[in-house]
Amino acid sequence: LASTLALGAGCYWGTEKYIVKDFQKQYPGSIANAKVGFMSPDPNAMENPSYRQVCTGSTGHVEVLNIELAPKFATTEIFEDLMKFFFQFHDPTTLNRQGNDVGTQYASMIFCTSEQQKEIAANVKKQLQSAMDKGSLPRAVYQKKTIETAIVDYTTFYEAHDEHQEYLFKNPNGYCNHRFRFHDWPEL
Repeated sequence: LASTLALGAGCYWGTEKYIVKDFQKQYPGSIANAKVGFMSPDPNAMENPSYRQVCTGSTGHVEVLNIELAPKFATTEIFEDLMKFFFQFHDPTTLNRQGNDVGTQYASMIFCTSEQQKEIAANVKKQLQSAMDKGSLPRAVYQKKTIETAIVDYTTFYEAHDEHQEYLFKNPNGYCNHRFRFHDWPEL
């Protein structure tokens, strides 16, 4: 399985904290490298946008966490668990929005580097939508009833400035609108 991917789940500070700190509680050492930055689903998007440019919504870039899985963790099982975890800490039903953060840069998006990654991500998304349709999740877990998460090809990653890297590790009381919405993946 390809080991590189990028996840957009709203503000990248929270995405980084939940993946780097909390996902690794399940799989210690699974993340070989993780950096926050920007990626666009459009391979012809503006090159090397600044944070301010991305925040205008005019570049088409999404705030992402770029992830490199450690080689022994680049398996279908762990990738599937990572996809499930991704859906547990943000709201994939709000198009271009996470809490108070509104704009295309806050889209729920999975950037995949292989067809196998795309298939796994699409299957997890389908499982979750089915669970939602059947009422298998607690009420009010998400704001709406349809998952808006886009599953797209990985494009060029632009790393954010150093002060944005590991922001919530350096500022534990810093802004974060992510939270665990549920802990156990619903039975289908």
